[in-house]
Amino acid sequence: MLDLWVEVYRPKTLDEMVGQEEVVKRLKGFLEKKSLPNMIFAGPPGVGKTTAALCLARELYGDSWRDNLLELNASDERKIETIRTKVKEYARSKPVGGAPYKLLLLDEADALTNDAQQALRRMMEMYAPTCRFILDCNYLSRIIEPIQSRCAVFRFSRLTDEDIKKMLQRIAKAEKLVLQPEALNAIIYVSEGDMRRAINILQAAASISNKITEESIYEVTSRARPEEVREMVNLALSGKFEEARKELYHLLIEKGLAGEEILNQLHREILNLQLPETVKVNLIEKLGETDFRLTEGGNERIQLEALLAHFVLVGSRLK
Repeated sequence: MLDLWVEVYRPKTLDEMVGQEEVVKRLKGFLEKKSLPNMIFAGPPGVGKTTAALCLARELYGDSWRDNLLELNASDERKIETIRTKVKEYARSKPVGGAPYKLLLLDEADALTNDAQQALRRMMEMYAPTCRFILDCNYLSRIIEPIQSRCAVFRFSRLTDEDIKKMLQRIAKAEKLVLQPEALNAIIYVSEGDMRRAINILQAAASISNKITEESIYEVTSRARPEEVREMVNLALSGKFEEARKELYHLLIEKGLAGEEILNQLHREILNLQLPETVKVNLIEKLGETDFRLTEGGNERIQLEALLAHFVLVGSRLK
């Protein structure tokens, strides 16, 4: 259900894409020559990597694009057997409708095992006359060097707030939603440059009411308001440990937030504090240590209280 709006409002052509002008320009250059290399689309989630591949297929093949494109999610099928069976079977077959070659999109290719990537490398050489590979990944460093050297790399950047705002306003208008400015800013804050997440949040809020408010956004995302986290930090830096601890328990117990979520929001708020840079460095260093202890299985409440205690000590030295 929640992917419905993403599919409906996904761009159908490269010209409709936003925030990736350099990538679109390079792709259009290859399209004009009707000669595509093997490609790697690298960048954060929700910025248009899969969309770019689908737009490319539509513009290259026209109405027969579905017959000449195979999309596999490598995170689901990450073993070498997938490469030796599904990928090989598709890559060796001839394209449909007189197309020069077929396209194979491996979504989340950085999840492939090393053995699977080694097998893929060989297939990219063997079936070059009949198939072009597009590898979509979040972390380019997890793709082995032999594959990188055989591909043209396209780096996708995180979308700007303005890009996301225009898309959400377009959807709200089409769906006849009342999207309050505060709610729009809340979606942008929570989505962190991820268009897919932003659209899903809007759809989740719209399932409650056609009037999208700031409260409904934080309710469906189970995120703390920035001002709540900011208040907790300011109380700790002011030496009011008990009050800061109450705010922490409010987020943990009443809001039901996980410790990692609170740390992520703390990280964003620390950078916005009006403090000397050396103090911010000190706080972030301690926050990183707390994050490591939580991932190692440390007690959530004790570790977060210890972090607040450190904030109190730092604040006492600022007076």
